[in-house]
Order: sequence, then structure tokens, then C-alpha cells
Amino acid sequence: MVSAIFHGPVDVADMAEKASEKPIAAETREEVKSIPSSRTASATKAHALPLRKRLVDRLGAWFNHALPPLLGLAFLLVIWSIVASSGSIPGPRDTWLQAVQVFSDPFYRNGPNDQGVGWNVLASLQRVGVGFGLAALVGIPLGFAIGRFDFLSRMFNPLISLLRPISPLAWLPIGLLVFKGADPAAIWTIFICSIWPMVVNTAVGVQRVPQDYMNVARVLNLSEWKIATTILFPAVLPYMLTGVRLAIGTAWLVIVAAEMLTGGVGIGFWVWDEWNNLNVKNIIVAIFVIGIVGMLLEWALVKLASAFTFEEVKA
Repeated sequence: MVSAIFHGPVDVADMAEKASEKPIAAETREEVKSIPSSRTASATKAHALPLRKRLVDRLGAWFNHALPPLLGLAFLLVIWSIVASSGSIPGPRDTWLQAVQVFSDPFYRNGPNDQGVGWNVLASLQRVGVGFGLAALVGIPLGFAIGRFDFLSRMFNPLISLLRPISPLAWLPIGLLVFKGADPAAIWTIFICSIWPMVVNTAVGVQRVPQDYMNVARVLNLSEWKIATTILFPAVLPYMLTGVRLAIGTAWLVIVAAEMLTGGVGIGFWVWDEWNNLNVKNIIVAIFVIGIVGMLLEWALVKLASAFTFEEVKA
């Protein structure tokens, strides 16, 4: 028995179309497999170009940040070497060797007046911390009051203008006379000299608060405490931190001069003692120590100011 299968015209057309698609799909797969390697190489080059550009940009940024300070340091060393060639002061190499010797044992104790540079720096920082802290406790609230009330501003501005330019060495004998001791006199000198930047900057910040803020506080009938804590303090904070930065630099300058006269343990006394011993190398080492510690204090306060303000703080 013979059976026959009959296909309609539509089925025949579909079968022909499927048969024609098979070699096309095979040809497409062959084309995909036979993509030239030059396209991969061009993609690799295109990826390498941005990477090379990023490396060049990073090197350029590093040179822009690192090269000027290095050139400044090299300029200082050249000038120092020229001055030292006359024999008046030790040169950079001799000072470096002396610094290595000094910092090989910075915390030795051979008596109350013979201690390592580490103990002297810590003693100076302790006095600076006490005097500076007292100045902040008094100066910042006083600055708020002066900036907030016009009567107090007109009352204290002449006094501030009179007392601020006075040298710390002029305040030191008053401290010795009143407090009858070297440490309290040094702390008093730090206090009276570092309080003015905080008072002035805080008062200026309060006076520059936008009047719209104060109008809103008046409409809401806020108390003076609420105005100070919710409106004035956030707006005045950048000015206040600027005053704190200036005050810590002033305090570190003052303590060196005060310790030269009061004696005891401290970096200022160490400089004066080395001068009495005619050890100029240690004096130059102490100068660099004073500068580095002051720079670190400034850097720490810049970081603190950056953490509490939205504005970029520049050193």
C-alpha cells in the first residue's frame, strides 16, 4: 500500500524558506568567528589610551603639588649653605648629624635642668594647652556677647585695640609679680596674648550673620539662648575656627619667648640653655622642632575646621 503525502503550497514555501535560512545562519556564524584580530587590538589600544592619560594626569598633579615645596626647601638649603660657608653658623650637613644625635635619645633625664628635647617639647605643649584652653573658654563667649550687643561692642572695642598690640614680653613681668611663679606667669602670658584673635573673629562672625536669620528668630519669638545655639553658632563657626587657628599659632610663639625668661623645662628654655653653652647646632635643631610642631598644630586645626564647616579651609 503506497501512501502519499501531499503538501500544500504554503507548506512548500515554508520548507524552502527554512532550507534557505540554514546556510545563511552558518555563514553568519563563520563571519562572527572570523572577526579580524585587528578589531581586538584597536579596542586594547583604545583602553590603553585613557589609562596612559590617567597616569600622565596623576604624575602632573603630583608634580604640581610636590615640586613647589621641594624647590622651596632646596632654595632654603642653598641659602643656608651660602651663609654657612663663611663659618658663622653650622651648615645643613653638620646640623643634620647633630639632629640625629639629639633625637637618638629625646627622653633622657640627667636632672631637673638637663632633659631631652622630647620632655621640653611636651612641657611647652602642656603650658600652651592650659593657656590656650583658658583663652578659648573666655574669648569665644566674650566674642559672642560683643558681636551680639552693640553696647558691649562699643564698650570693649577700645580696650581690645589698646591691649592687643602689647608684646608678650611686656605681659610676662606682670604675671611673675601677680602669680609668684614661672609656670603660672607663662600660662598667663599665653592666655592674654592668644585670647584676642578668638574674641575679634567670633565678634565679626556674629555681626555678619544675615539679618533675615534674626528676623525669623524675632518672628518665632526665640529666646536669647535659642538664638545663640540654633542660629548664631552654626553661622559663626567658620569665623570662630579661624580665630582658634590664629590663636594657637600665637600661643606657640609666646611660649618660646616666655620660657626663655622664666627658665625650667620647655623648648624655649632649651634654646636659651644651648645658647649659654654656645651650642649653635642644637639651637638650629630647636628652631626646626619649633617650626614643625607649630606646623602640625596648624594642620590639626585645619582638619578640625574642615570637619565642621562646608567651606574649603586653606592653610
